[in-house]
Amino acid sequence: MRKNTKILVVEDDISINKLLCDMLRQNGYDIISAFSGTEAIINIKYGNISMVLLDIMLPGKNGEDVLSYIRKEMDIPTIVISAREEIDLKVKILKMGADDYITKPFDIDEVLARIETNLRRYKIGKNTINEDVISFKDIKMNNIQREVTVNDKLIEFTNIEYKILNIFIKNPNKVFTKANLFESVWEDEFLGDDNTITVHISNIRNKLSKYGIHKEYIQTVWGIGYKLIDKN
Repeated sequence: MRKNTKILVVEDDISINKLLCDMLRQNGYDIISAFSGTEAIINIKYGNISMVLLDIMLPGKNGEDVLSYIRKEMDIPTIVISAREEIDLKVKILKMGADDYITKPFDIDEVLARIETNLRRYKIGKNTINEDVISFKDIKMNNIQREVTVNDKLIEFTNIEYKILNIFIKNPNKVFTKANLFESVWEDEFLGDDNTITVHISNIRNKLSKYGIHKEYIQTVWGIGYKLIDKN
């Protein structure tokens, strides 16, 4: 997996940038460093990047600007690593499309584990969706082009959102617990972090309702989880 895997480390603190880069090189990854948001966007645009480790507080364009650019232009795993611990900020960053959020000070082994998990999940997500086109009500998913349309309007979904929606559409009316969804999408053990699932479900609902004709697509089953409902 690590062959030809290029990771961009966007961190303006020289010592932290070096720590992350040294760890990644020792584990066989190809590394590019950036120390500002502007420099990061240039590397993302031209560097054939496989993953981004992204600080929020950066000179020039900040981390939120960089994350917005990534989600508009491409589908690569992006992990935010920041000293800011506010819950509101974490929720905002996840809603913007970050795949993970790690707070400083961090454990270097945990960072490596999360990098490997996200890279594996993206690789699996791009290779295992088998039906060419699936649909539900006015939603259509083209798994060859990885596109979602609602009422023939093209809607952008992050890789995580796409995988969650794909699971729901393949199993209408089936109730999924948060643990079911997390372990299916993240390919990792669910440790009770409800907030991550909640944020992504909210994103999917908002995007579907913007162009959909139905009042509700994904229903909360209180105390259990979620299901895609076949009647409105």
